[in-house]
Order: sequence, then C-alpha cells, then structure tokens
Amino acid sequence: MGLVRWFVGVLFLSTLLLCSADVHHYEFFVRESKFKKMCNTSTLLVVNNSYPGPEIRVHRGDTVFVNVHNRGKYGFTIHWHGVKQPRNPWFDGPEFITQCPIRPRTNFTYKIILSEEIGTLWWHAHSDWTRSSVHGAIVILPAENETYPFPTPDGEQTIILESWYNGNLKKIIDKALASGTPPPQPDAYAINGHLGDTYGCPTDTIFRMEVDYKKTYLLRIINAAMNEQQFFTIMNHTLTVVALDASYVRRFKSDYILISPGQTMDVLVSANRNAGQYYMATRPSSDSAVAPVDFITTSIFQYTNFVGGSNASLITLPAMNNTDAMLNFISRIRNTNVTQNPPINVPADTDINRRVFITLAVNDLPCKNSKCVVSDGFAASLNNVSFVYPHIDVLQAYYRNIRGVFAENFPFLPPEFYDFTGNLTGVVSAVEVGTRAICVNYGDAVEIVLQSTQMGAGGSHPIHLHGYSFYWVGAGLGNFNGETDPSTYNLVDPPLMNTIDVPGTGWVAIRFFANNPGVWYMHCHFERHTSWGMSTVLIVRNGSTIETSIRPRPSTMPRCHRT
Repeated sequence: MGLVRWFVGVLFLSTLLLCSADVHHYEFFVRESKFKKMCNTSTLLVVNNSYPGPEIRVHRGDTVFVNVHNRGKYGFTIHWHGVKQPRNPWFDGPEFITQCPIRPRTNFTYKIILSEEIGTLWWHAHSDWTRSSVHGAIVILPAENETYPFPTPDGEQTIILESWYNGNLKKIIDKALASGTPPPQPDAYAINGHLGDTYGCPTDTIFRMEVDYKKTYLLRIINAAMNEQQFFTIMNHTLTVVALDASYVRRFKSDYILISPGQTMDVLVSANRNAGQYYMATRPSSDSAVAPVDFITTSIFQYTNFVGGSNASLITLPAMNNTDAMLNFISRIRNTNVTQNPPINVPADTDINRRVFITLAVNDLPCKNSKCVVSDGFAASLNNVSFVYPHIDVLQAYYRNIRGVFAENFPFLPPEFYDFTGNLTGVVSAVEVGTRAICVNYGDAVEIVLQSTQMGAGGSHPIHLHGYSFYWVGAGLGNFNGETDPSTYNLVDPPLMNTIDVPGTGWVAIRFFANNPGVWYMHCHFERHTSWGMSTVLIVRNGSTIETSIRPRPSTMPRCHRT
C-alpha cells in the first residue's frame, strides 16, 4: 500500500507540474576574488564575483541548466542541496561520489530536475571546504496554478548564515588536514556576506532588510555555516515557521529558530511593531565538549523611512549551550497535510524490510603524512568505518561495473555495542578506513537509526542524505532501544527533511521508500567531520523498468584524473 500511495502522490504532482514547467539557464563563473572584512583582505573562491553567490529562482517542477566555468586554480564540483534529481544522480555533484572535479579552465553544465520540492533550497560547492564561499539560494516558487498554504506574503528576503575565515581558507584547511591537527575556528559569522557591528572593525558592513509597517514578509533562511548550528531571532518580533527543507510544516510561532548546517527554513514575520530599527541576530548552538566560538552576528530589520538608532540594543538569544532551547524548538516541527505537499506516506512497521543502525563517532588514526605534527590525527566514522574518497567517482564505477573502487559491505550494525552516550572508560573502538556503500533494492522500505556517541567530545551531527527527503519518525536521549523506542515513533505527521540533526547524547530514526535509483552520498554536514570521514554512500539498485532505473550516463561528465 505504501508504494501505491507514493505513486498516486507523485502522479498527482507530476500532472500538476507538467502544466506549467519551464526551463531556466544560468552561467556560473567561478574564480578567486578578494574581500575585505575585519580590517583584513581575504581571498575567496566565489561565483560571479559575489559572496554569497547568485540566487536561482524558479517554479516548482521546472528544469534548470547551470553552466559552471572553472576560472580558479583547483578542481571543484557543485551540489544542488535538497534537489532529489529523480533518476539523475549524474548531476547531483559531490566530488568523487557522482562525478570527478571540474578542472581549471574547463566548464561543465549541470541539469537540475526539480520535482515536488517547494520553498527554499540552496546550492554549494562539494569539494574540500570550498562551499564556505561558493554557495547561494535556490528559491522554488509555487507553480503557476498553485498558491501558498498561508496568506501570500507582501515581500520576501533570503537570509544566508555563513562562517567567515580571514586569509585563504583553501591553504588553511589543506595545512590542517595534512598535519593531523583540527581545522581552525571561524574568525566571525556572517549574514548575507556582512559581519555586522559586533567585531570591532569600522569598515565592516551590516545587512539591512527594509520593511513596511503592517506588511508580512517571508524569510528564506539557509544555514551555510561550515560547522555551526545557529540560533536566529528578530528582536521584539515573532517568527512563524512554515517550511523546512523545501516541504511545508504545520505552522508554529517562536521567538527564535534553530537551524543546522545544510538546513533551510521558511519563516513568516509581520512588521507590526513601532517603526524603528530592530536587530536580526544569530549565534551558534552546541552540545559538544568542544564548542564553536560564541560570536553574535547582527543585521538590521528596518522600517521604511525611519531614521534613528536601534529600538532593541539588547540582543536576547538562547545561550550557546542551552540544549533545552534546542530540543524545545525542534520538537515542535510537524508535517502538514496540505495539498501543496505530497501525500504523507510514511513506511509502516510492516513495510520495513531494510533496517540500518549507525553509530556516529570522532576517532583517532595514526597520522602518516610527512607533514604530520602529531602522532595520531583526527578521523570520523559511521559504524567505525571512516570513508575514503576513491580516485574515480563511485557512480561511474557502479554504472560501469568497475571493480576495486568501492565495496558493497557497509555494516548494518555497529561492530560492538557499549554505552554510546555514557561512560566510555575502557572502550577502545578500532576504526577501519575504506569506501563502503549501503546497498538496497528499488522500492525497499528503509529505516535508519542514527546514534550519537561520546567518542571525540561528542556533540550533535547534522546528517544529510542526497537524492531523498526522509521522514523523521523518532528521537530520544541516551542509547536507542530497539524493543521499546519504536513504540514512541511519530508515524502520523513526521516532518519530511533532507538534513536531520542527531543530538549529541541521543538518537534519531528516519524512514523512506527507496524510490530514486542511483548513488547518493550520506554525510555529516559539519565540514570537519566530513573531511575526517563521517560519510557513506547509499546505492539504490535499478528497478525492473526504464522508469525505475538510472538515466544513461551523459557524455559530458568531467574526466577523472586517472582515466
């Protein structure tokens, strides 16, 4: 029944979208440019000389072609975060997973196939740490014959939360990874490329959003920070959350939001206070023993024609380590049964035929590089496997049946069980390195339980799955209990997401139908953890028909260095 409901929902949306689908073309020129912030000049790799990069603006169901010209010094790729790309993993973008890098002085055109996504997504580079400056919004408006499931806002504004590093980040990160030492903390956080007025440099700029009294605005908020969850607020104003990860949610009001790296959130705000200037502000949230730097970054919510100082000089945000504020916010997120969403189709207990239990950990491995300054470097793992990127992309190897590139034997259970979120005295977990994939059949009903551990200072992990949105059906603190915890699952209205935050002392459970064949990356969206190997690959095998199989490999794919 689950697959039948899914097919009917997709058929309905497909009929709706085909009536008005359009095609868009963009040109991205990627090169190094200099930017002055914090009274320092830094070199950034950016698109079209812009930080953040250009916005892609389309309607639901459209197709987008983006011709990416590499005018930089290094190869890179671009990922269309949250776009499912039905049967089209070739243009998903992660380096050495679905393609090899776009080499300097070459170009590559991505084909982005939008389907049921609605609201806000984003694009970003997917090579090393290049996404810190190579990123931008994807705004997906309702199709021509659709409406919002709330009163149409009077205006809208994209808000991108970012991490700022002084200097050349490519060189900084390469040095840290080669030496086995942790990457540095950011020097600041930014809002739409502006650092605001809290960092002490008189030439720093502050982002201003101008609003009219009694008008309502849709904020499209993207967390593009490298390693930091973020609280966000507008002083003296109430935020109404309406969408998460390009899917509408049941509306709820809050004084602040919490958003993890990779996530997008659509929020309504009414300009219903006394005319003036009000701070919009962000600060990190963390439950790790090794916390990010606790900077507050500001921008201005400014009423039209008002001249004067701020009406809210005191910024009130939850403390960085306020886990109650974190848990209270995310516990309120629920799916909503509106016609603009696909029909809720959660795999039932009786549907599940593929269960995977994955522990997340930060580990140590011997540092064997000649540039090492420590004996043991950092590694990160899923079920004690630290991912290694192959020399050609996994998708090509899978499609062409090239042996020796990856193994189809990712463990479906951790190699050992212990008190994952408790006392680890005496626990020594061996870590393997390798390129190992989770393989499922087309149509499988999949449940994945993600369990945090206290290995390596613990802390939350935002896990992103490419090619899919999944239902977040369960969460809890402590160690997952397979006998009792499933009875607490929400199978009625779980939110549909592409990035889920796993609390540092707990677990989450997700479910989905494996109805998108291909090779799809799954990884932590903390960039330091991805760099250390907290990743794997989900391979969904072809179905029995052309319509349930991967599209043919395009002839234009970038060549790998060794082929």
